[in-house]
Amino acid sequence: MVDQPGLDDRHRNRDGEISRKHGNTRVATLRLIYGRHFAPGFAADAELADVLGTLDKSLLSQLLHDYHFGHLSGKIARAGVTSGH
Repeated sequence: MVDQPGLDDRHRNRDGEISRKHGNTRVATLRLIYGRHFAPGFAADAELADVLGTLDKSLLSQLLHDYHFGHLSGKIARAGVTSGH
């Protein structure tokens, strides 16, 4: 779970849901969605489950928003098609 200042238990619980459902999504794919600075310092083949706890509050909020409103799966699918994965 992510222990970010200012995030309540609901957000931390959502992090766990995201990790279970999308944890194997590669950082390279997420960089296509959220920008090249997603998870700086991590290799492109690292997985979301490995970097989730390091995301800054702003990026984590975007990820949670997309997940909560059901957009994350579609964005990942479209990015995977774009990247050839």
